[in-house]
Amino acid sequence: MPHSLQRNKRLRQAEKQRVANRARSTRMKTEIKRVLRLVDDGDMDGAKKALPEAFRRIDKAAKQRVIHKNSAGHKKSLLARRINAAENPTG
Repeated sequence: MPHSLQRNKRLRQAEKQRVANRARSTRMKTEIKRVLRLVDDGDMDGAKKALPEAFRRIDKAAKQRVIHKNSAGHKKSLLARRINAAENPTG
């Protein structure tokens, strides 16, 4: 355990932030999985409706520095590519 008051406070703050970041990350991953599951099931209308919420969660996680902004772009690109590939299987 830290001996100084300042280190104790930083420890408390870090734990609060860790819990909050984990919740944001989990929610983002859930939305991504929801879109991918809809695409796999062939429900393109549902996937397109779920896509903006997934993008919003990804952007919010990047803005709050839970993930890197390039990682956010990669995740959004992956979702868009999966939907486009499912709509146009010939390419």
